[in-house]
Amino acid sequence: MKAAPEAQKRLLDLAELDTGLDRLRHRRRSLPELAEIDELSKRLARVSTQIIAAETEAGDLARDQAKAESDVDAVRVRVDRDTKRLDSGQVSSPKDLASLQSEIVSLRRRQSDLEEVVLEIMERREAADAGVATLKSERDEVTGTLRAAEDRRDAAFAEIDKELGELTGGRSAITADVPADVLALYEKMREQSGVGAAMLHGGRCLGCRTSLSIADLNRIRAAAHDEVVRCEECRRILVRTAESGL
Repeated sequence: MKAAPEAQKRLLDLAELDTGLDRLRHRRRSLPELAEIDELSKRLARVSTQIIAAETEAGDLARDQAKAESDVDAVRVRVDRDTKRLDSGQVSSPKDLASLQSEIVSLRRRQSDLEEVVLEIMERREAADAGVATLKSERDEVTGTLRAAEDRRDAAFAEIDKELGELTGGRSAITADVPADVLALYEKMREQSGVGAAMLHGGRCLGCRTSLSIADLNRIRAAAHDEVVRCEECRRILVRTAESGL
């Protein structure tokens, strides 16, 4: 495989640029805001579920309170009715009077018991309503924090994407200077090892940091200037420069 020395040196520019692109892509994938947003989204989902459960409980207690208050009202009406009958003198039979008085006592006891139930339910309802309010406040706080994290993420994305666009444009200019077959080899090696080409510096491959043997250096030294040579250890394209030590 052949390529002019200057075209081969462009591979070093390309490798440096691709390293920059990889670094930016990694940065984009690993922004701390992404983990923060994920955690906040999960927390928001949990709080929203808790709110639904708390509102359901509060709603059930509201219905229980309404029913208990209705029962109290019904008993109170009966007590008032029987008390009026007793006070009116309409009941003259001692037996009937005793029965009516007993019923009033029983109804008032029932009314008192029901009023205790109402008070208990009211206390539980107040606690449930307070719990709903607390959860909603937490939800609002988490939502605000989440929106702020999303804004920071979007700002970072915009900055990174701008740099990616600039480097991608520069990459197109570099690849135009490299023969298609050499570029294909570079891309293949880059896919396999992350870096497609490396400088031969002082008899050492800067891709795998391996010092070449005397035999390999002699082979490269004897190769034509436009021949594309490769590291025997990592198989990356080796680019020769004045610092290669040949």
